[in-house]
Amino acid sequence: MNIWVYIDHFKGQALGSSWEAVGAGKTLGKVTALVVGSGVEALAKSAFEYGADEVLLADEAELADYRSEVYATTLKQALAEGGCDVLLFPTTSRGLELAAMAGVDLDSGVLVDVVALELSGDRLKVTRPMYSGKVLARVTSTGKPQIATLRGRAFPKPAQQAGRTGTIKKIKAGGGGLSQVEGYTAGEGGVSLTDASVIVSGGRGMAYNPALAAPAGMDEKQAEVWRAQQGFELLKQLAGVLGGAVGASRAAVDAGYVPYAMQVGQTGKLVSPDIYLACGISGAIQHLAGMRSSKTIVAINKDADAPIFKLARYGVVGDVYQILPALIAAMKKRLQK
Repeated sequence: MNIWVYIDHFKGQALGSSWEAVGAGKTLGKVTALVVGSGVEALAKSAFEYGADEVLLADEAELADYRSEVYATTLKQALAEGGCDVLLFPTTSRGLELAAMAGVDLDSGVLVDVVALELSGDRLKVTRPMYSGKVLARVTSTGKPQIATLRGRAFPKPAQQAGRTGTIKKIKAGGGGLSQVEGYTAGEGGVSLTDASVIVSGGRGMAYNPALAAPAGMDEKQAEVWRAQQGFELLKQLAGVLGGAVGASRAAVDAGYVPYAMQVGQTGKLVSPDIYLACGISGAIQHLAGMRSSKTIVAINKDADAPIFKLARYGVVGDVYQILPALIAAMKKRLQK
């Protein structure tokens, strides 16, 4: 069984979920890594260290910036030569886009956001969440090649074997690009939500701190947003101590407390950290769909009947503004930070 895995990266820096996909592919058969970009030969060598048996490398100047139509054409040309039984992508924005385009080009279906996979004969059988994560469906692919995207952190990242090598085969870049990248806008630094092992998230409850007086001149809405932003600073402190990332519910994003890039949920990021700490989050279905697969969920909320407590392993009923400072101090002491 020949398994091809697309290595998603930005400027030669691979996303951790790409190596997880390589590890998942190795459980099925021989893995060929697809590396597309410019100046990415070092990334191709890293693919061997994470378990790839072969690398197909498209390394040309016109691939320096990700453009979906050019990258998709490159993959289509490589796949046209045959030899691929299963094509895997990480469930990232680029991975999802390319998987969909590959499905159209090859007249094959795409199994999205897979959390477990196996072979049944020569057919790929996967497990994927449905209905906002309330049920897990077992689905068998009938396309050729069989295409799937794998949820980040749902599969273990293989150990890096320094010095491991293999065969690199050069492939040509596809043409037909109708777009040009004019530039980039840098977002906030820190740990990526999708790669984080610890996530500290806040919801609408972060705006309710009666002891915190807003600056003079603010109307009621401005004061609410300002208080919430001070609360999210506490979450950033805790995430910094734990080496994690900060997330938010859709309600917090819609209210203007934090940017959309921090949203966890059905219409935001899908995450699977080792620890998910939900602060002032009631637990709407939309939010639960994005973090339900977290290994350990801890909830802090004043409302003892909040739906989040039904999913949490540990729950603390109380005011986040009383609990968070004590938790930050305790973690600093325990971790000697």
